[in-house]
Amino acid sequence: MCVSFLYCPCVGQGVRGQRLKVFLISPVLQWATLRIQTVNKAQRIIQSSSFNSLVQRDDGSMEEELRGLRRSRPKPPVGGNFTLSDCFYFYRRGIEDIVEDEVTQRFSSEELVSWNLLTRTNIDFQYISLKLTMVWGLGVFIRYCILTPLRIMLASIGLTWLVIGTTAVGFLPNWRLKSWLSEWVHVMCYRICARGLSCTIHYHNRENRPRKGGICVANHTSPIDIVILCNDGCYAMVGQSHGGLMGVLQRAMARSCPHIWFERADMKDRHLVTKRLRDHVNDKTKLPILLFPEGTCINNTSVMMFKKGSFEIGGTIYPVAIKYDPQFGDAFWNSAKYNMVSYLLRMVTSWAIVCNVWYLPAMHQQEGEDAVQFANRVKSVIAHQGGLVDLSWDGGLKRAKVKDTYREEQQKKYSSMVVGSEEDRSGNSD
Repeated sequence: MCVSFLYCPCVGQGVRGQRLKVFLISPVLQWATLRIQTVNKAQRIIQSSSFNSLVQRDDGSMEEELRGLRRSRPKPPVGGNFTLSDCFYFYRRGIEDIVEDEVTQRFSSEELVSWNLLTRTNIDFQYISLKLTMVWGLGVFIRYCILTPLRIMLASIGLTWLVIGTTAVGFLPNWRLKSWLSEWVHVMCYRICARGLSCTIHYHNRENRPRKGGICVANHTSPIDIVILCNDGCYAMVGQSHGGLMGVLQRAMARSCPHIWFERADMKDRHLVTKRLRDHVNDKTKLPILLFPEGTCINNTSVMMFKKGSFEIGGTIYPVAIKYDPQFGDAFWNSAKYNMVSYLLRMVTSWAIVCNVWYLPAMHQQEGEDAVQFANRVKSVIAHQGGLVDLSWDGGLKRAKVKDTYREEQQKKYSSMVVGSEEDRSGNSD
């Protein structure tokens, strides 16, 4: 059967082998999905939406909906446009947002359109037929008994060489040879790690790749975003300091290359980081900086608010859009649910990590444009290219509560909707 050949140890050690595996496994996954849908017609609802939405929303805004409701009833003689029935509208919208809002669902794994024969997707294994069960069992055996040991071995080699190589390079004097060796070690080790994760990467518009002295800005789905991008070039990285395995890697990498790690909660540290970033950008001989302005991992469906600090540094911005194919494996890292080791184990037991990377044309801050507007413009370009939803919400809501100032702003907005605008009140008085 093609599945057994697909994961033969001799196959897939290079880029062509990785793409061949993806090409061969796709018909198997499609066949399994069609088999399930044929037996159980209720599964056809999956095709209607990638989120399996429980709440059906209209495309219009709350203001438009409330205005439409008020047209269908007589206006009160006094008191603006408010009627007691307005409360029921806000009750309904509030319950809908509690059941399914557009923010918190971005912090959980993306819902799949079809079952991919993995045991941890939104559609778990259930008995449909003997043939399908045999294919599923064969896939479990291949992934866990054959692929996983090979992948763990390759990933371990890549990470070990990364720690050893960057530490050794760190003892060299700051000459041109050190920079060359650092880049060579980083790219080599990241490519070994990519083979260990069975990554199949499609790069588009390579003529727009980030150049030295610039800032590479990308949407953030997973820690392996770094592996994906560094397969095609070397970057100076900026990010949150971690402990455990990630902390070991960060400290080793910082010895050979000017990576910048910071504590998110330490304000003094953040000001120092900003100064170091400006100094780095002003030196056109240094590697491009890699930034993820969202500040946290989002589940491959959308792009959330870009922090303005990344766009106050100055210099040329090189936007990059990254989009994973969830059919072969879930690349999203839910850090609140899985530690780094558990997450990597989930990766190596998936079919593959398939993604597209688009290098977009360089962007500069326009005259009269502040950092927030510039950040939103870059975010919009990345979202459009990657086919992602462009959201204005702060990804920090993944860990923190909503600020009181923002809550008060929304209360004022709802109050004006209930009472009515000045034009509406003056119209009533006439």
